Amino acid sequence: MQIPPIETTRIQPLNHKHSRDGKYVLYWMQQSQRAEHNPALEYAIAEANRIRLPVLVVFGLSQTYPEANLRHFTFMLQGLQETKTSLADRKILLAVQKGTPPEVAIQAARGAALLVCDRGYLRHQKRWREQVADAVDCQVIQVEGEVLVPTHVVSSKQEHAARTIRPKIHRHLPRYLLDCPSGEPRLSSLDMNMESLGLSDLNKVLKDLRTDRDILPVDRFFKGGTRRAKKIFADFTANRLERYPENRNQPQTDDVSHMGMFLHFGQISPVWLALTVYRLDSPLSEPQEVFLEELIVRRELAVNFVEHTPDYDRYSCIPAWAARTLDEHRDDPRPCFTPEELEAAETHDPYWNAAMKEMKASGYMHNYMRMYWGKKILEWSREPKEGFALALRLNNRYFLDGRDPNSYAGVAWIFGVHDRGWPQRPAFGKVRSMTAKGLERKCDIKGYVDKVEALCQRDRSRADILNVD
Repeated sequence: MQIPPIETTRIQPLNHKHSRDGKYVLYWMQQSQRAEHNPALEYAIAEANRIRLPVLVVFGLSQTYPEANLRHFTFMLQGLQETKTSLADRKILLAVQKGTPPEVAIQAARGAALLVCDRGYLRHQKRWREQVADAVDCQVIQVEGEVLVPTHVVSSKQEHAARTIRPKIHRHLPRYLLDCPSGEPRLSSLDMNMESLGLSDLNKVLKDLRTDRDILPVDRFFKGGTRRAKKIFADFTANRLERYPENRNQPQTDDVSHMGMFLHFGQISPVWLALTVYRLDSPLSEPQEVFLEELIVRRELAVNFVEHTPDYDRYSCIPAWAARTLDEHRDDPRPCFTPEELEAAETHDPYWNAAMKEMKASGYMHNYMRMYWGKKILEWSREPKEGFALALRLNNRYFLDGRDPNSYAGVAWIFGVHDRGWPQRPAFGKVRSMTAKGLERKCDIKGYVDKVEALCQRDRSRADILNVD
């Protein structure tokens, strides 16, 4: 059967070296941690079949990954455990090795005819790929699979807001709303002698990791893996998508997809999610359109932000108008809390406290409450710059989907990025504010507090829905 090719605009050579004689085609898996609907994997399979070699997949497990802790490692390794099994079903060996990702890739590339990698957008992810491309003796090809429209196709600059990037994405979208080809390797790599962590006993692997162990896993609520992501998403499309437009800003409900954490670790394809929703009805209904706006336009606006903003994780990334107005209001009276009080959820605001507790207990927070949570950190900080750093630190420490473009763009939005000036308010100046009274008008915020309280008391009803086996 003829296999459709990967879109050429997803494919980018990272060096000017050539393919060479080797024992295998190497796929250095890092961002796209899945065995299906993975363009980098499929490109590697196609190239391996063309030159009659097996495909070897390696993953570098860095114990010093920036801001990672036991919560993140547990979810990620649960996904890699499934990916290893699924790849074995396709006659492909996945070797998970301790070490920095570039070190693992460079070592494995010694026997490779060609090295294929997926794409990451953060500073260190780009640096890793540059390091590997410079160090190895074979050609390195990067294949982008974590957005619908390749980033460079959409725009060559930082976009100001969703309204500016939306038409650019939609102009190209039909070209990329395609099923990913799925090929079968002609040769197996399962008998290769390659050092690898055994993932059958994850407790042992996790016990041996040298990482921050203060932030506990959230297995009771969320487990990693493509199969789990697809089951949760099937439940969302069947039972909650119709209520998404009216309830996406109603934190007392659970009418959301919960896909952020799976997208963060590359355990589910954004293209697969979009195609699944597009195929529900034609023409699209309002719930489909609203969800796709979040999945495609808003998410890829965040990718554009980190791609074109070198200081995406620092206060200096906010627009000049926002920095100016916040500086003008830095001496306004306001309640102030120490970082320790905030992390302990010990403020006068029961709604904010509930949001912080949800984050700490489950690794997740309803997106509407994330906005309120961040706005209050801005309001309660003596220095806006300190508030920015604290919001980002807590975000990256507790959320399963922290430390990715959405996180950096989301925290920056709190301080004015991708937004406009609003009427002046104390502490905020012209930066958009959110208030407790606003929550009370717009949603059942006391219902949300009750929901979080039940969660913290180990109410397993929500876990029974999401923690599918």
